[in-house]
Amino acid sequence: MSDPSSIASFSMLGVKVHPISSAALTAAVVDCAQSSELRLIAYHNLHSIYLHARDEKFRAFYRHTHFSFIDGMSLIFAGRLLGLPVRREHRVTYVDWIDPLMAAASVRGWKVMFLGGDEAVGQRGAAALRVRHPGLVLETLHGFFDPSRDGDENRVVLRRINAFGPQVLMVGMGMPRQEHWIFDNLRRLPRCVLLTAGAAMAYPAGCVPTPPRWAGRLGLEWVFRLIAEPRRLWKRYLLEPWPVLGTLVRELVAHPRQPHVGTGAE
Repeated sequence: MSDPSSIASFSMLGVKVHPISSAALTAAVVDCAQSSELRLIAYHNLHSIYLHARDEKFRAFYRHTHFSFIDGMSLIFAGRLLGLPVRREHRVTYVDWIDPLMAAASVRGWKVMFLGGDEAVGQRGAAALRVRHPGLVLETLHGFFDPSRDGDENRVVLRRINAFGPQVLMVGMGMPRQEHWIFDNLRRLPRCVLLTAGAAMAYPAGCVPTPPRWAGRLGLEWVFRLIAEPRRLWKRYLLEPWPVLGTLVRELVAHPRQPHVGTGAE
């Protein structure tokens, strides 16, 4: 896979997604890391589709992405209903992907930086990953700073990122904050592979219970996450899916969409 823009894509529920497996996604990151340009890789799930329909800056962010993988079995199920060529293996989540990604980084001597979350959580997660992947160069920065584009705290964060010079920069501040921050600072970030990462570091840190893998295959991970974090996630899992379901019904009534080869930009 020499060019990320060659990855097949299709439109569904108002967004563009790329059906790609975990192994293929790792290979795409390896290819992107060899480029002299910044490569932006994001993901889509029900929450992002809900926000995409309501947040202009969020939509603008996705117009700058090179491709967007599928994070969520709900999108796999929706794609199948629409007659699209998606399979279970095309659902990639950081619970499963963080270790293959860090293994690739360790073998190639990449520098990886994770920006987001609580400082202690980041350090604990990074320490666990370094144990599992000897030689891994992984640093973290907490995400609790004033993200104002021209604010002092934001300037400090940008200086630290650029001084470190990562080949992979993971921004995990939750939707839509991580997308807004990347969009605001895109021209001031180093040339690297830039990944939106959500709570990726919370899993190796052991701060969020990992749902059983069978639950992910059945599309039931959300139940375990809702039980673990009801205050934070109740709206996302109990209210937001309904307008997305309405969009799905309208697309089903219109006509199933056929896959096409996209350019990689949203």
